Amino acid sequence: MRELSIFIDESGDFGEYDYHSPYYIISMVFHNQETDISEPLEKLNTNLRNIDYPNHCIHTGPIIRRENEYEYESIENRRRIFNFMVTFIKHIDIRYKCFFIEKKHFEDSVEAVGNLSKQISIFIRDHYSDFLAYNTIKVYYDNGQTEVSKLLSTVFNALLPSVQIKKVIPSDYRLFQTADLFCSMELVRLKVKNNIVSASEMEFFGNLRDLKKNYLKPLHKKEWI
Repeated sequence: MRELSIFIDESGDFGEYDYHSPYYIISMVFHNQETDISEPLEKLNTNLRNIDYPNHCIHTGPIIRRENEYEYESIENRRRIFNFMVTFIKHIDIRYKCFFIEKKHFEDSVEAVGNLSKQISIFIRDHYSDFLAYNTIKVYYDNGQTEVSKLLSTVFNALLPSVQIKKVIPSDYRLFQTADLFCSMELVRLKVKNNIVSASEMEFFGNLRDLKKNYLKPLHKKEWI
């Protein structure tokens, strides 16, 4: 029995267009359950314990922007946590895909959700034989936004057999946290492309050259084309 796990996260909201939040992004991380990730996972957890972050749920956006639980954390430790996660991703056999819209091109949430549904449907159809190779497909989402929950249930159940939609608690799954990282880095990539990188992002990554060389390009190798 072959099983494919799909971990899904999102960035942004379906509210009105705002210069500070111009995109809505959905990220998906695909993991064949036959592929063992236990060794890199243990290495990640050990690294986190060594800097006094045991059992820590990694939130990439706040790490970069120094928000929420990282508000008073040093940039050195924030970078360590981020790099631990990037190293983990490099050493595991996963693929990812991001879907996004620029909100200023859509009049309302209905139109925005429709466009994202179309993008995801096209992707599934393009890789239909790959999905059919699995006996079971389990889709993990934290039910963060009602529109996304409905979108996922509708699209996956309409196009694929043997789909299970499961609510996930982010702290329980490192692979859900990788979906969060891919989502955050897709947002950074779009900002770089459109020259709207924030001051906090530039402070965290240092400069555009290092950002592209050390993070955007290596992570892009994991994309499911």
